Amino acid sequence: MKIRSAILRQSGLPKPYADSRPLELVQVDLTAPGPDEVLVKIMAAGVCHSDLSAINGDRPRPLPVALGHEASGIVEEVGPGVTSVAPGDHVVMSFLPICGECSACAEGRASLCGPGYAANAAGTLLSGRRHIVCDGVEINHHSGVSAFAEYAVVSRKSVVKIDPDLDLVHAALFGCAVMTGVGAVMNTCQIRPGDSTVVVGLGGVGLAAILGAAAIGASPLVAVDMLPAKLDLARELGATHAFLATDPDIVEKVKEVTRGGGRYVLEMAGSARAFDLAYRLTGRGGMTTTAGLANVNSRFEISPLPLVGEERTIKGSYMGSCVPSRDIPRYIGMFKAGRLPVQKLLSGTSPLDDINAVFDRLDRAEVIRQILLPHGNP
Repeated sequence: MKIRSAILRQSGLPKPYADSRPLELVQVDLTAPGPDEVLVKIMAAGVCHSDLSAINGDRPRPLPVALGHEASGIVEEVGPGVTSVAPGDHVVMSFLPICGECSACAEGRASLCGPGYAANAAGTLLSGRRHIVCDGVEINHHSGVSAFAEYAVVSRKSVVKIDPDLDLVHAALFGCAVMTGVGAVMNTCQIRPGDSTVVVGLGGVGLAAILGAAAIGASPLVAVDMLPAKLDLARELGATHAFLATDPDIVEKVKEVTRGGGRYVLEMAGSARAFDLAYRLTGRGGMTTTAGLANVNSRFEISPLPLVGEERTIKGSYMGSCVPSRDIPRYIGMFKAGRLPVQKLLSGTSPLDDINAVFDRLDRAEVIRQILLPHGNP
């Protein structure tokens, strides 16, 4: 079938992107789903810093690539062997296909799925196939989804069926921002009520972490960012304290309200400087967790002495250590119960044609989560 898709052919083009237009909306051929694959009509696609990192070159991807990894949609067609979903089902996409058979999956650590990671790195689906063709050239898939398009063919293990009464614009947020941020709180850190918690970096994932920590009852819950407007939103979402990252006394101030430093400190900005600050804000016996995806060449240095003398822990969190089929419905349930007001992360919606300008707004930190609507309002 013929569809429109946003193709990235070259990383590192100059800003503003509305002028350089790194994402080219073109008509491509999308081949039919094969065994264990599904065709999804993309109804809403979130614009995330992970997509921006491919555009600006912070995290190189195999090019050309059809971008987009956070999305919701409606199943249009299923390939042979697919019984978990059917045409008409509403689904949220997972940006890592979960094979369910490797050693990581067998241990319940789906976010470390080896075959899924290998497929994403190669720009293919879990099957090893590519389904997007432009002018006779195969286009790489982004995270097994390629959601900045009218339709996508994905592995059945990249979709999670959801209730049809959930607004599909809100549903898209669960595919990355909520899964990564809330999952880091609940799965990776396993924060408990009353645990002092600090979140450094208040993009979509960081603010989702604030939502998750507030739902659990973390206290105090401290938000840190470079922009006052994001600190105000963090307070609205449940943060008890908020500090500018540029405050020269921030370490002392955070240690005062947390009585010596956070028990859990989550770095969500994706930079070595933010991680260094997060580490300094962590208390004795505490855990510094990073879910931010920094530039591939970023480095940080620490003394190993506090790791021993203060029994510190440094931990990574990918995809919020989630099992998508378990956690996406769980977080949607919390949203419906009013415990995760995910809708407050939504900055607005835009047509697919505005995609380059939307990335300018994200790069300038003017939005939290902007949603692209390939077919207009769902």
